[in-house]
Amino acid sequence: MEHKIDNVAQYGTRFDQILGSDMQNIEIKFLKSYDFLPELMLHFGSFIVKKSFVRETATWNGIWDGISFHFYNTFEYNNQNSSKRKIKKSVENPYVRVFPVALSQKIPMTKDTQSTHLSIAISADYLKTFLRDDAKHFEFLFDSSNIFLIEEIMTDNILNTVNDIAKQDEQSSLKSYYYKLKAMELLFYLFESLRKREKSVHQKLNDREIKSIYKVRDKIVSSLSKPSTITDLTKIAGMNELKMRKIFTQVFGMGIYDYYQHLRMKEAARLLRDEKLSVSEAGYQMGFENLSHFTRVFEKHIGKKPKKYSSEFM
Repeated sequence: MEHKIDNVAQYGTRFDQILGSDMQNIEIKFLKSYDFLPELMLHFGSFIVKKSFVRETATWNGIWDGISFHFYNTFEYNNQNSSKRKIKKSVENPYVRVFPVALSQKIPMTKDTQSTHLSIAISADYLKTFLRDDAKHFEFLFDSSNIFLIEEIMTDNILNTVNDIAKQDEQSSLKSYYYKLKAMELLFYLFESLRKREKSVHQKLNDREIKSIYKVRDKIVSSLSKPSTITDLTKIAGMNELKMRKIFTQVFGMGIYDYYQHLRMKEAARLLRDEKLSVSEAGYQMGFENLSHFTRVFEKHIGKKPKKYSSEFM
């Protein structure tokens, strides 16, 4: 079943469940929802934040034993803004969070920014059927007593598939089937990426541990040109170094230093692609004094030498 909305006045019960009281803080650009209950639900949209607030995801969406996949900062919606105020794009890299439907997530929203998202909720049994033999690699997802949270940096395949979903021509008579197939394609690419993660034991996490490890992540992101010290990070986390490293790897799929370098190279790629900086300028801005070192690290994380990557966007 399809649900579609283009402005707040038209919202019905289904969208109240998605956004709740947050509706008063946002200006809807568009929001669509496709229900394939009891197996799958998909919704995606874009809105402008009118007032800074913390958005809390709903814990009910029609799939009680489900797993949520939330994709953030994933696509652009090019409608003109209905207001005259200056709207900023989010500077945060696209990412996806995976967590049980029953676990609510708190997401900071900044005034006068445009937020985009795509969310999939899928029943655990249906996901097992989809993963088949590979389900054994993700047993922690299917433990109903486990409180887990993982975050993944999106690959180009994931981003391209999200954009395919958002830009699909609505005139197709088979559009609901299209969206279901594209949702499963999106999960395929995500699990393909998750299989490459560092091996880690998925221990149960409490709310305090989750908040603490995100404070560590935020500190890393706040200064990509200069790494934070482990001493500073353990103080922020309020836990010993070993525990902090284990939880960080569990949530983000790589160690603290590798995660820092990966985001650092993602930002370097953005500088080359969007800001049109030279290779030496991008490397210097990211804190590198040795251009050869910058080139090696960039190629490791992006898959191409920075000069070749930059030439593709000229």
